[in-house]
Amino acid sequence: MRAVVQTVGRAGVTVDGELVGAIDDGLLVLLGVTHTDTVETARTMARKVHELRILDEERSAAETGAPILVVSQFTLYGDARKGRRPSWTAAAPAEVAEPLVTAVVQALRARGAKVQTGRFRAHMLVESVNVGPRTVLLEL
Repeated sequence: MRAVVQTVGRAGVTVDGELVGAIDDGLLVLLGVTHTDTVETARTMARKVHELRILDEERSAAETGAPILVVSQFTLYGDARKGRRPSWTAAAPAEVAEPLVTAVVQALRARGAKVQTGRFRAHMLVESVNVGPRTVLLEL
């Protein structure tokens, strides 16, 4: 599992003209799933994201209550080392990935996080205003 975690002043996801998830002053998490990921991987990723000391004064969302916007992003497993066309073979198929993205969101909520999401398998418009900017890649 991979996550790109960014501190944002605001972020939102729009699908077909409808705002489906939005936050202010929190974390935008682009989340990719690979074939070997499990529910346990999802729980571990949720803990890492929630406790990641990336916010102001080296604080975490767990400490500050900052909201988290989780957006599924299979392209995090794109491989463009050969040629110009990325291969997506390392990305888990939607049937595997969707329940694991949901598991991350549920685990974050179980930890008390305020979580918004994008919409799985939808063409999403993701907007964000990065703060810092601070961006961290987490990989499990």
